Amino acid sequence: MAEVTVSELAESVGAPVERLLKQMQEAGLKHKKADESVSDDEKQTLLRFLKTSHGEEVAEPRKITLKRKTTTTLKTGSGASRKTVNVEVRKKRTYVKRDPSDVEEVDTHVSDEAELAAKVAAEAEAKAKAAAEAKAAEEAAKAAEQAAKAKVAVPAAEEAAPAAPKVASTRVDDMEERRIAALEGRRKQEEDERRKSEEAEEKRKAEEELRQKRADAEAKAKKEEESKGKHGHAPKKPRHSEADEGDEAGRHNKKAGHRAAKKATAPAAPKKGARIDLKRLDELDDELNKTRRARGSLKLNNKHGFKKPTAKQVLEIELPQLITVGELAAKMNIKANELIKRMMKMGVMATLNDPLDQETSQLIVEELGHAYRLKSGNELEEALELSISHDGEMVSRAPVVTVMGHVDHGKTSLLDYIRKAKVAAGEAGGITQHIGAYRVSTAKGEITFLDTPGHAAFTAMRARGAQATDVVILVVAADDGVMPQTIEAVQHSKAAGVPIVVAINKCDKESADPDRVKNELVQHEVIPEDWGGDTQFIEVSAHTGDGVEALLEAISLQAEMLELLAPIDVPAKGVVVESRVDKGRGAIATVLVQQGTLKRGDMLLAGQSYGRVRAMTNEQGQQVTEAGPSTPVEILGLNNAPGAGDDFAVVPDERKAREVAEHRAEKERSEKLMRQQAAKLENMFANMGAEEKKVLSVVAKADVRGSLEAILSSLADIGNEEVEVNVVSSGVGGITESDVNLAMATGAIVIGFNVRADATTRRLAEGEGVEIRYYSIIYQLLDEVRSALAGMLSPERIEEIVGIADVREVFRSPKFGQVAGCMVTEGTVFRNKPIRVLRDNVVIFEGELESLRRFKDDVKEVRNGTECGIGVKNYDVKVGDQIEVFDVKEVAREL
Repeated sequence: MAEVTVSELAESVGAPVERLLKQMQEAGLKHKKADESVSDDEKQTLLRFLKTSHGEEVAEPRKITLKRKTTTTLKTGSGASRKTVNVEVRKKRTYVKRDPSDVEEVDTHVSDEAELAAKVAAEAEAKAKAAAEAKAAEEAAKAAEQAAKAKVAVPAAEEAAPAAPKVASTRVDDMEERRIAALEGRRKQEEDERRKSEEAEEKRKAEEELRQKRADAEAKAKKEEESKGKHGHAPKKPRHSEADEGDEAGRHNKKAGHRAAKKATAPAAPKKGARIDLKRLDELDDELNKTRRARGSLKLNNKHGFKKPTAKQVLEIELPQLITVGELAAKMNIKANELIKRMMKMGVMATLNDPLDQETSQLIVEELGHAYRLKSGNELEEALELSISHDGEMVSRAPVVTVMGHVDHGKTSLLDYIRKAKVAAGEAGGITQHIGAYRVSTAKGEITFLDTPGHAAFTAMRARGAQATDVVILVVAADDGVMPQTIEAVQHSKAAGVPIVVAINKCDKESADPDRVKNELVQHEVIPEDWGGDTQFIEVSAHTGDGVEALLEAISLQAEMLELLAPIDVPAKGVVVESRVDKGRGAIATVLVQQGTLKRGDMLLAGQSYGRVRAMTNEQGQQVTEAGPSTPVEILGLNNAPGAGDDFAVVPDERKAREVAEHRAEKERSEKLMRQQAAKLENMFANMGAEEKKVLSVVAKADVRGSLEAILSSLADIGNEEVEVNVVSSGVGGITESDVNLAMATGAIVIGFNVRADATTRRLAEGEGVEIRYYSIIYQLLDEVRSALAGMLSPERIEEIVGIADVREVFRSPKFGQVAGCMVTEGTVFRNKPIRVLRDNVVIFEGELESLRRFKDDVKEVRNGTECGIGVKNYDVKVGDQIEVFDVKEVAREL
């Protein structure tokens, strides 16, 4: 920071200059004028003084953080795609000041250990001196033996000592290292001093013995001299001379040195008073050893403990109905490529993801020496059926009535009159494209109605409706009669074994002919009661309401004859009528309860979907807490949208529901793989040499599952051996960015049926050139897809003969070659169109005209009945030949 003057500093802190100068002088600074500069250090000094004067403690910073930022530039690509990328690297390092108390603690600890070691050394030295003076060599040996026993007891003390604390930081490591070094130094010094004292004591003892022997020898010699002088003869020669005594003394000193060295290697036996200090020293040594072992144990822990099995492992493999090669290899604990080799030796050719049936996988497992256990594909389904099967009190229930018929025959209008609602007005194009489920209270009791579409694309939806219903109302327009979808409805009803009530609609029109309807239905084995059959025919008018009461009476009568019963106090079961995905609420399913009571909070399993029922709504949009038999409701809480027509059931817990749903999904995936594999094998040779098909790729999204299935089935029927529709992806819900990205990658178009794309998705589609088409009527969707496929077909080439000329004479010209003199007998001969030369009605040449002349003039065309000259080249023409002029036109083909 740059230096500032006293006046600038006073202005920045908001204080008078005189007061600031006074405070600076009290702080020990030598500033007396306002224009003198103030450095950063002087500012810090002034700040510390002010804090101290106000009673604040000035603490020096204990931690400092340094940051460094470097920026480099990378260049990627080349040419026009060359880019420059800035790379910023940030480094951060924090330094922490060590607390002086920690350092003092370490030094105090080390000094205490040094004092302890010095005390132990002094006591050991005193003990050594006392032992040397008081005991002989035998007692010294005994003391050495006791010391050896004490040394052996040290490892036992190490094992019994408490575990040392783990070293957790670098600061503690440094403290331990310093303490260890101090302990080792003091111990070494103690051993050296003790060894020197013992050697000195042994040497002193040996010298005293030598002096004593010399004194004894001198006294003995003196005594002998005195006796010689007294008796007058020489004394006997002593056994050892003085030199021998000297040698003996040397040997004694040598042995004493060996004993001293031996004693120096072994610690002396401790005194009773020094045992506590030695124990403390041993505890420190034990802490040191355990710390070292803790540091070295990391390397030992990294070693694996795998042992190769001594015998071959025989596994019991669970074999489902279908299993891939990779899954089978994983279950047998072998590599997939090894399994593929073994299979090739057995004559089974398969890749990693190819599915194997149960019989083939059984042979492979036996060949590899393992046991197997066959798993039935329906075990989970059977167990689920047992867990949800309950017997309850049977009570009567309302009939479920399905309204069927041809397009625009008045099914929804008739139901509107009964429900007093206008449903048809809300359907696009005036046709019903969803299955509507409604519970209606009538004078004859409550009736549940299912309204199904009549369009041919919704055949599967009508079939599901027939399976979930008790009575079918077949609506036939009195002016149109029986139509194709009417016949299909009759067939579905008979296949499901459901009784039919025929409602002849539009009887208020002048062109109505009910007898015609009866005659046409009799041909399909639907015989009226007044003609001797068992089917009720009711003439109604959805516009005026005539005959509606009679229709409801007929439905009630039919329901009484069926005696419809269902248990009410058991977990619910039923069928999914329709499903869709809402952006705000998730998966929404319209279900029809067939038995039991569905309650909010139940765990529901529907096909491959499961979840807990969070909310239930009736047909009027009202929230309900439970739904009994024959009641349609909309539910929330499933993890995804189930398929229309799937059965649902309430299961005990979520684990069972998830397990069964995953099993069903896996089973469907395996069956799909098997179908694909079979198609590959069947079409392998059939497709060889055939021209590649032209494919229109489509990403289809719809509002509900039933409409989506109808669209997909209809698109699959469009096409021939040259063109086809490939549905890359399909789903329920709005068009998302992932749909556009998928369409962009596959070159597909996006089709939305009653759904839209949001603004972000539209911008992405426009930027990437992906076409999104919206439809609300299925007729228009199918017609446009059919037109697009027709445009992809190769055009049909049609030949048209435009003129015929007979050769009457042949001339030869050096300039033009052969020239045929011809008469145009039919049509017009054009110079620029292709020709054929026929001889005896057999084509001998096909090409183009060289020239066409009328007299001496070149002309473009010659009409019928006119002579002309035609120049020919590269072929011989004769009198009597015919020159046929034709034109080729390309005509667009239709599917």
